[in-house]
Amino acid sequence: MRTEILRQRYVCGDRLPSERDLATRFDASRGAVREALSQLEQTGLIKIQPGGARVRPIQSASISVLGPLMTLDESPDPVLIDQFLQTFAALSALTAREAINYANNEEMNRLRQMVVTLGKQAKDYEAMQPQWREFLRALGEIADNLVIHLIANDLRAQFVDQMVKLGIQPELRKKAINEVLSSLKTSVTERNGDLAQSAVQQYFDELRRSVTKIFGNQRSSSREQGK
Repeated sequence: MRTEILRQRYVCGDRLPSERDLATRFDASRGAVREALSQLEQTGLIKIQPGGARVRPIQSASISVLGPLMTLDESPDPVLIDQFLQTFAALSALTAREAINYANNEEMNRLRQMVVTLGKQAKDYEAMQPQWREFLRALGEIADNLVIHLIANDLRAQFVDQMVKLGIQPELRKKAINEVLSSLKTSVTERNGDLAQSAVQQYFDELRRSVTKIFGNQRSSSREQGK
């Protein structure tokens, strides 16, 4: 049912079939159907009312639908991916600024070491990713902004893992990554939170550029095959 709602077989305001009809369709007990509908209501996709459940606007749903949205089709929606990267970039950049501004000496030393490690992996995007994830996680722990931390956790769980499963491998330009790493190195040396924020934002801008290019190439390839 979740997939059918996301595919807009049922649109906002539509009433879903009765529990009895759903139980028959899916060969399930009424209790199982009731539990499934309860879970759909928790995600914000439906509203259970007297007389039946009705579909709510997709904008009312929780972040938990991002993962399923990614896997609706063989190729994910590039607009959705770009929106995710924009949002995650803003959160990560803000976290970087707060972390650098509030880190103690021990935490700053830890960040300096992590930036050095990132530099050693700069030529290999795939090898660098675990280090980037650890670096962003460390920034989140140091910034200690619970709201940002929880939102980022949900985004990561619902979206990043799906991107990995889809085998999306961006090719980041060496010059851009070197500029990012240089700025990060300066930011942790000089305790410059604004520069750290700018560097993290630049990294995600480069990532977005590469991902956009990947999907552009895929669309071009599909059109060529369709000729």
